[in-house]
Amino acid sequence: MAISSGIADFDVLVVGGGAAGLYSALCLPTHLRVGLLTKDTLAVSASDWAQGGIAAAIAPDDSPILHIEDTLRAGAGLCEPEAVTLLVEEARQCIDSLVDLGVAFDRSGQQLAMTLEAAHSRKRVLHAADTTGHAIVLTLAQRVLSQKNIKVFDRSFALDLWVEAGDCKGVCLSQADAEGAPDIRWLPARAVVLATGGGGQVFSQTTNPEASTGDGVAMAWRAGAKIRDLEFFQFHPTALTQAGAPRFLISEAVRGEGAHLLDSAGYRFAFDYHPDGELAPRDVVSRAIFSHLQKNKDADVVYLDLSPIDPERIQYRFPNIIRVCKQWGVDLFSQPIPVSPAAHYWMGGIVAGRGSETTIRNLYAVGENASTGVHGANRLASNSLLECLVYGAQLKDIQLEEIKLEEIELEEIELTGEVADPMAARASAVEIGDDWHPQIAQLTQWRDAIPQLIWAQVGISREQGLMEAAIAQISQWQAQFNQLSITQALDLKPGKTAVLESVSGEQVRLWGEVRNLLAIAALILKSANFRTESRGGHYRSDYPTSQSDWLVHTLIQNDRCWKSELAVASATKQPI
Repeated sequence: MAISSGIADFDVLVVGGGAAGLYSALCLPTHLRVGLLTKDTLAVSASDWAQGGIAAAIAPDDSPILHIEDTLRAGAGLCEPEAVTLLVEEARQCIDSLVDLGVAFDRSGQQLAMTLEAAHSRKRVLHAADTTGHAIVLTLAQRVLSQKNIKVFDRSFALDLWVEAGDCKGVCLSQADAEGAPDIRWLPARAVVLATGGGGQVFSQTTNPEASTGDGVAMAWRAGAKIRDLEFFQFHPTALTQAGAPRFLISEAVRGEGAHLLDSAGYRFAFDYHPDGELAPRDVVSRAIFSHLQKNKDADVVYLDLSPIDPERIQYRFPNIIRVCKQWGVDLFSQPIPVSPAAHYWMGGIVAGRGSETTIRNLYAVGENASTGVHGANRLASNSLLECLVYGAQLKDIQLEEIKLEEIELEEIELTGEVADPMAARASAVEIGDDWHPQIAQLTQWRDAIPQLIWAQVGISREQGLMEAAIAQISQWQAQFNQLSITQALDLKPGKTAVLESVSGEQVRLWGEVRNLLAIAALILKSANFRTESRGGHYRSDYPTSQSDWLVHTLIQNDRCWKSELAVASATKQPI
């Protein structure tokens, strides 16, 4: 492994290459030197997979007040009204910005086209066919690559935050060198923005890409940041469930356009569980499918029937869904799509204020890894991409202490090689030992076992006994993980580094992702076991109703878990 103990300073490091990270980088003042770190190549993210669209109250028959009311209602009493107001009132400006950047939203004549999604009272979801996230992320990525003040680090895995005396000073970064060996360094910055996305990979059934391993939340928790509402995980009702296929998301917009949910007998069952049927909030529809399948033990899927929608409309609106379904043997024009729920979106995350600031100085969080308060206990469909933009835009007003700029062209920054650094004198090397190959096998086993355990025991329906058994198992795996020589070698303090013989950068990433999955699994379990009620995306069979004394946030910091002050909830904000 190459040891590089210093490179030119950045003013801000943005960790994450999805919509939140890209837009944040673009909104930072252009006189700041920005490093953008992405675990894969640019734009491989859950944002890129987003199909349905982006919500904005900009149609003539809509209003911000209606959008706010819908968001608060879906959030089941736990939205922060000021955060929601900011989200909705700045939506138009962000949409205008995307259009100016060149995002090709669908149009109806000269006007932006709108569709309806679940729990919205108006058609307010803008879209680009059924690949809206891809259209947005691709446009943002192209703009980032053209900016001289932004340097992109592809295939760079942030292992930990560099925090001293309550101040975030940078990150510990693992980056593969030309031979694929890990190059681990401490990368300094005056501020860090976490935009790593969600943690859906902690569940075995998820619509999230493989990179969604909760890295930002895990790093922030280890650094001592305050974390909130981790029990609230949204399960999307309709993921393609076909032998051999990944859990490909079948967009909410398909039901918005008129598709019906049917069971194996052809019965339209959703209205048995909620008066809005297929267009009830996602948590309601997911539990309806789960409950219906529990009653029929011989079935493991229900079916999404698109026959009520005009075929030309399907061709126009859902070309990507048509293509993927056909790839897995489903012709949606002649047969319904087999679907079942899958983990989709994490409402909780790192506590972040209106300016995206966290409880650690000079550390910011944007997007799915943040808990700004806009989603409450259950995200309103298509508010997530909007949150990435609105809260990323707040970084335009970032205030950094003692900024001292150097006249330097970013193209000349070397990413490898020795550079004088005051930290270098404290660098030391640690040999990992000869038992690396068995450790790789153990890490690979945990990478598969953790999501299976969490899906089975803290999935759509939860209860104390199962969760406590899962807590014990995760604790046992964590203790074993801590004893691995690779873990001890990579327990690095600022200025320290490790020599990892015969270890690849991908293997360091595997170790880091398992470490983060263990952390967020434990945090989700602790939060879900602590909240003794059902609300939004959190359902407990042993506490099936919502309770007024639980109109509070679940907070975690270090090993402490507690309730926030009572949330303010008017009659229009009560749980649904």
